[in-house]
Amino acid sequence: MKNDKAMMKKKILIPVFAVVIFLAGSGFVKSDFFEIAKQIEIFTTLFKELNMNYVDETNPAELMDTAIKNMLDDLDPYTKFLNEQDVEAYRINNAGEYSGIGATVRSYKDKLVIIEPHKDYPADKAGLKAGDEIIKIGDIAVADFDDNASELLKGANNTSVQVTFNRQGETKTTTITRAAVEVDAVPFYQMVDAKTGYIVLSKFNAKASKQTKEALNDLQGKGAEKIILDLRGNPGGLLSEAINVTNLFVDKGELIVTTKSKVKKFNQEYKTKNKPVDTEIPLVVLVDGGSASASEIVSGSLQDLDRAVVMGARSFGKGLVQRPLKLTYGTQLKVTISRYYTPSGRCIQSLDYWNRDEDGKAIRNTDFKDFTTRNGRKVQDGGGVLPDVEIAAVKANELTTALLNNNVIFDYATDYYYRNKVEDIANFKFSDSDYQSFTDFVSKSDFSFETKTEKALKDALTDREEVIFNQTIESDFEALLTDIEQSKLSALETFQREIQKKLEDEIVKRYFYREGLYAYYLKNDEAILAATELLSNDSKYRGILE
Repeated sequence: MKNDKAMMKKKILIPVFAVVIFLAGSGFVKSDFFEIAKQIEIFTTLFKELNMNYVDETNPAELMDTAIKNMLDDLDPYTKFLNEQDVEAYRINNAGEYSGIGATVRSYKDKLVIIEPHKDYPADKAGLKAGDEIIKIGDIAVADFDDNASELLKGANNTSVQVTFNRQGETKTTTITRAAVEVDAVPFYQMVDAKTGYIVLSKFNAKASKQTKEALNDLQGKGAEKIILDLRGNPGGLLSEAINVTNLFVDKGELIVTTKSKVKKFNQEYKTKNKPVDTEIPLVVLVDGGSASASEIVSGSLQDLDRAVVMGARSFGKGLVQRPLKLTYGTQLKVTISRYYTPSGRCIQSLDYWNRDEDGKAIRNTDFKDFTTRNGRKVQDGGGVLPDVEIAAVKANELTTALLNNNVIFDYATDYYYRNKVEDIANFKFSDSDYQSFTDFVSKSDFSFETKTEKALKDALTDREEVIFNQTIESDFEALLTDIEQSKLSALETFQREIQKKLEDEIVKRYFYREGLYAYYLKNDEAILAATELLSNDSKYRGILE
């Protein structure tokens, strides 16, 4: 029965894809159109017969939703079907304005967890804190709500909603009055020292270039003769804004990015169109593994044009461009239409979604090709933007990523906040004893993650050949797995520097919000300190670029 259902799902998938492509009007030859029409007809009859004749009642909408999502999962993670709610969320994300409670929320089956309340917005004013678990919104229990319960928090300005939440074992209630929420692309900028300005660009929404320009002009007015542009953790956004931000530092008419697609109209060259603010000011761009897409266009093009020194850790590696295509009933298909290439001709896409391993996972590119910048410096494609100067503390590793993804760092920060009083950011210090407390916290938690070595060993045990696998060998395998588990705890010490940075980031936000975190960075962040030092040494800075 299970296999039959899987086969039925596969039959649905291909025709749906054909429908989407047909409606999108891509450039196919005539033989392709015949195949598309054929598959549409097959799908239409299959879907009709299935819903009319299946032994139990079917839900056509759910069947179609499953078919579409499974089909798109076979392509890449950026090609997505957007229902009406998704379309609105997509619009809000790009516009940078919405009406709501002003907090980042993570959705679970039976609760919503406040990840970060934004300073002076409704959730913050209502007293909600990071780590609070919302279990009821109005009269509706989150566990009883079939869809994403975070939708219940949205609403028009000046409307109110009562929420019931758990905090440190206590159940509390509060009323939130919704309001207009501004999502700044530049949430922070400030002078690092008398001559160095620092700008955080956190997303590429419609405000990105305007706010970056305003920050740059204001800092120069305060005496900035050098600039640090922080793109760490910036997941990207609008391609046009990436070009406009780059344009602030390079002349009009410079080629910034080229897109290449099988559809001719998507093959384009994007050049700067505006008068720059400053083409000479020394510039450092900070990136890390969370810097993706538009962030990589800015950092990659400035690197290729030898206009900035890139520092930090290798960026994410998303060299794919998406475009929303309108479908019926207010829905859209956000589809990958092309790859983008930086001025030197490199595509920095790191994962190959069209050639997968035996587990169905995209293969990471390890075959890098060499390109040259305008001054003849060597750069490479295929694995994100590699910084000119790498900063060890900014690099991600498997353990740190697992601790973040499993919310261990987040949960410890919540625990720390309610156990410790911190009134002045200047006096905050995460000590070695605090870190020991964290390692104890990890060892007592249910945190676990599987390394590649463990997976290989477990697969070997599962697929063992009885002829050569005796009890002694099997015991050795089990002992090795136990040793690996112990070594994971030891790795907490090995990677203390990287993990502690993530802990400090999360803890500082609890007391002083995101603005306080950026202020803390100015005195304590290794990447900013290294960038400031480099910019103070003009010959070293020029030497890297030339």
